[in-house]
Amino acid sequence: AAKRKRDAAAPRPKKRAKEAPGPEEYSIPPPVSQGKWKNKERVLIFSSRGINFRTRHLMQDLRTLMPHSKADTKMDRKDQLFVINEVCEMKNCNKCIFFEAKKKQDLYMWLSNTPQGPSAKFLVQNVHTLAELKMTGNCLRGSRPLLSFDPTFDKEPHYALLKELFIQIFSTPQYHPKSQPFVDHVITFTITDERIWFRNYQIIEEDASLVEIGPRFVLNLIKIFQGSFGGPTLYENPHYQSPNTHRRLLRLSVAAKFSEKQQVKEVQMIKKKGSKVLMKEDPTEVVFETPAEEKPVEIQLVKPEAKPIVKDKKKPRKIQRKKQKKLFRTE
Repeated sequence: AAKRKRDAAAPRPKKRAKEAPGPEEYSIPPPVSQGKWKNKERVLIFSSRGINFRTRHLMQDLRTLMPHSKADTKMDRKDQLFVINEVCEMKNCNKCIFFEAKKKQDLYMWLSNTPQGPSAKFLVQNVHTLAELKMTGNCLRGSRPLLSFDPTFDKEPHYALLKELFIQIFSTPQYHPKSQPFVDHVITFTITDERIWFRNYQIIEEDASLVEIGPRFVLNLIKIFQGSFGGPTLYENPHYQSPNTHRRLLRLSVAAKFSEKQQVKEVQMIKKKGSKVLMKEDPTEVVFETPAEEKPVEIQLVKPEAKPIVKDKKKPRKIQRKKQKKLFRTE
């Protein structure tokens, strides 16, 4: 207690006034990522029940690449798609990437601007995830990507709409709290064979070359709707072929090959049977044939005599030798 009284009585040291920075001293500017976050785009990434492991890994890879994404539990198959608009509203998200699985083998992707629209439905093909490919590329988690688009996106109106949808969904908003102020990878959207090919590359600083990071997949456009997960159809892809039709055509092609082989075998059998032409008999063919003399038929009326039994004279000697050998062994 006496020590506390002495400490209280002692005069406190005065605070030093802040000195102005000299000519050689500079104040450190705040980091770029601490700016004001104005574009508050949030993307909800989730799926329906029944997806396989590859789709689950692809969904996790997209969440890793996009710091402005949110996750949610799987949606039941019985629920209607317009329920997703309410889920996005509860999660405070204005964009959505929804993976819909059917028959445990077909995967569909919905890209939507909730709740007004538009929305687009794609068939996802050739999916390869980050863990599966083992690519050599790497990028900083939460960094901003460059979006590269094929020149075809500016020529067709439906591709221009998809380009704007891709920009709003996949580009990281500036000054996002979870993002980094660096640009070290590029996401490319290329149109080939009436499909959109998604690739992700790392930008190497030394020579500005590209090394693939992953994931990779192909989007086959089905329809573009005016509303979010429904509404009037703005565009329908005439080149799209459903997976059921594709599998049916494959089965029909296999059946056609089998039936063709059977028809070829039948034609060969008919040709073999038809090629046998009956030749007329040649009268000169039997000129040099001499018939053999016919032997008279003999009927045996008397029983044949029995053959005499010849005894082996050496048999008693053999028996005696065997007995001598046994006696010799026992002795």
